[in-house]
Amino acid sequence: MNGGTIALIVVGVVVFLALVVGIWIMATYNSLTRMSNDVDEAFSTMDVYLKKRYDLIPNLVETVKGYVKHEKETLENVMKARYNAMNAVGTNDQVAKENVLSSTLKSLFKVTENYPDLKADKNFSQLMHELRSVEDEIVNARKYYNGTVKRYNNKREVFPNSIVAGWFKFLKRDLFEVEAPEERKNVKVQF
Repeated sequence: MNGGTIALIVVGVVVFLALVVGIWIMATYNSLTRMSNDVDEAFSTMDVYLKKRYDLIPNLVETVKGYVKHEKETLENVMKARYNAMNAVGTNDQVAKENVLSSTLKSLFKVTENYPDLKADKNFSQLMHELRSVEDEIVNARKYYNGTVKRYNNKREVFPNSIVAGWFKFLKRDLFEVEAPEERKNVKVQF
């Protein structure tokens, strides 16, 4: 073998390796892009259910207002938390404000326990049923979102995918987690 043949083989090997690396980079980039879009879609799905909840809250508050004259502060807190959650910017802000809204809704539900006439009201019962249904949908959407985020984060953090993720700025996504310490406590059941 002469020097020209060896050089040609070396060039061929380098081109082949560059092609393999290029294909791997492209495949990894495309995979991360698809997964990132899945995360966006999962959040959007959850956002639909959150909007349904936002739409129910004013009706619920108006129904409760007629019965609970002395609970003005609780009702105002619920509406303020709803407004803040609707106007959240970004996932982290949304998570924090949704946790506040959930907490204020729980305080509203505690207040309604003291008003048997309210609990017997058909409109209130219907709204509570719809809200429970929406809350269940939010829980399921949150699970799906968190599962999608976990798969995406795992993909972008494992080596060698982390190299491509860093080059193309695929950022870590945050889970939608319960922040309030009281929500992590065990539920006390009494009969």
